[in-house]
This record gives sequence, C-alpha cells and structure tokens, in this order.
Amino acid sequence: MRNLIDKIEENANIDKSFKKEVYRKAIHLSSLWIPALIYFTQPAFSIFLFSLLFCGDALLEYGNYKKYPWARQTFGKLFFKTLRDKECRRKFFQVSGSLYVLLAAIVCTLFFSKPIAIISLTVMLVSDTMAALVGKAFGTRMLYKHKSLEGTVAFFMSALLINMLFEPLFQFTYAGVIACMAATLAELYEDKIDLDDNLSIPLFVGIILTLLG
Repeated sequence: MRNLIDKIEENANIDKSFKKEVYRKAIHLSSLWIPALIYFTQPAFSIFLFSLLFCGDALLEYGNYKKYPWARQTFGKLFFKTLRDKECRRKFFQVSGSLYVLLAAIVCTLFFSKPIAIISLTVMLVSDTMAALVGKAFGTRMLYKHKSLEGTVAFFMSALLINMLFEPLFQFTYAGVIACMAATLAELYEDKIDLDDNLSIPLFVGIILTLLG
C-alpha cells in the first residue's frame, strides 16, 4: 500500500514538474519576437532595444538579489513561475536565462549577418524548447546526466528543420548540418562548456554558419 502511495506521489510530482516546464518554455518561445524584430528592423534599432532591455533586466535581477522591495515584487510577478527550484534557492548573485537570451540577441545582431542571426536565435528558442519538453514527456534513455536521448534527438531534428525552413534567407548546406550538431552538443554538455546554453547555442550556430556557410 505504501509503495502505491509513493508511486502516486511520484507521478503527481512528475506531472507538476512537466506543467512547470511547459510554462517555462512557453515564456521561452514568446521570445521569438526577437528574431522577428531583427528581420523587420534595422540592426541599429534592434541593438538599441535589446541593450535597453538587457540593462533593465540586469538592474531588476540585481535589485532582487539585494532584496530591494520594488525589485523583489516586480521580479516575483515576472519570473517566479519560470524559475527552477535551484534558481529560487541560490545564495549568490546569478543571472537568469532571460538575460542570456538578450545578450545573445545583442551579440548575434552585432557580429552575424541578419539571416544567420535569425537562424541562430530561432534554433536556441525552438530547439531548446523541443529538447526540454520531449525529454520531460518521453525521455527514458539518459545520455548525459539529466539529458535524454529522446530530448537530444528532438533538439537536433528541430534545428535541422529550422535551417531548412529558412532556406529562402540562407542556403542550407553541410554547414547547416554541422551547426546543428554543434548546437546539439552545446545543449547536451552545457555544464562542460560552462556557458549558459541560451548564449552558447546561438554562438555555435552563428560562428559555424559564418565560417562555413
């Protein structure tokens, strides 16, 4: 009887964890306005807006860390539901993923061509989401730590599809395949690279497409 109760509680926790991950990744996907903005506006305007948002986010996160009332209240309303447990318990200043997304947007717009910046950021936003959700829902074979084979395959296949769909912007060649492989490894071995995958993924994709594309 006790084992049955434990199993029910475990399944409830998994379901709760998956729902929270869906919410997190829905917020993540909402950042697709970033590559859309890059496509429809001039680089100077995009960089200005991204930089403004980056500074505002950094100020808010630091204010939350220092426990300023205005910052804690605002940060809680905006980000609390998207934070993982370990992020809520951190005892030193550590920025959230949103700041890395904005930094990636600035770097990609500055150093890559418009098509490559768009592809790089879209892969980071969409493929990372696919890896997380497929891994949570169907992941049974672990490749590395908490990363599953199913989630990793979902990342790679979605990254390939994105590169193919953006064929009118940037010709899909072997460089696209290599970039997708590199991005997949960056997501899989995030802790080895010691760089947030919201930044490492678009950098890997952008650099490879620029050099080999």
